[in-house]
Amino acid sequence: MSDTKKQKMYYAENPDAAHDIHELDVVLLDKNMSFLTDAGVFSKKAIDFGSQVLLSALDFKSGTSLLDVGCGYGPLGLSLAKAQGINPTLVDINSRAVELAQKNATKNQVTATIFQSNLYEKVTGTFDNIISNPPIRAGKQVVHGVISGAYDHLETDGSLTIVIQKKQGAPSAKTKMTDVFGNCEVVKKDKGYFILRSVK
Repeated sequence: MSDTKKQKMYYAENPDAAHDIHELDVVLLDKNMSFLTDAGVFSKKAIDFGSQVLLSALDFKSGTSLLDVGCGYGPLGLSLAKAQGINPTLVDINSRAVELAQKNATKNQVTATIFQSNLYEKVTGTFDNIISNPPIRAGKQVVHGVISGAYDHLETDGSLTIVIQKKQGAPSAKTKMTDVFGNCEVVKKDKGYFILRSVK
């Protein structure tokens, strides 16, 4: 199977790759975390560098609500819940990723709302913060959908924070975030990865 086909699976609704369960034991935000991963989900063999950079730039108040868009098997939302005491909601288009995230919430003793949704399609209500490591290979339209859809799902003064590589569209994403929110700050840069934040 070509690499391109493999890459595309993780943003399919129902990946058809043969199961290949792995267990990752990692330290994120100074907390020991354990994640089940599988074929057909993003970054199954390690927590990708972009997610690690994004986590290092986030500091949320305990008790605030968070929406993790394109959550995969849950490393971002679940580790933030464990370390910072936020109330997480995790969504992904990929049914296999959602199932893994649900198992990983239990595994890491985190209470989270986790369900399948194509971006914000099934999301209701508003959140204090939204984060995303968007599926770049799904195309610019999807990345811009993460950005434009966030506005209506944020409380006033709420923030959208995303990670994106410069070579994979950070300047274009920054322009889009500025268009939608009227502001966009580059919070951090690390090895070509940009952490971009807009506040409603």
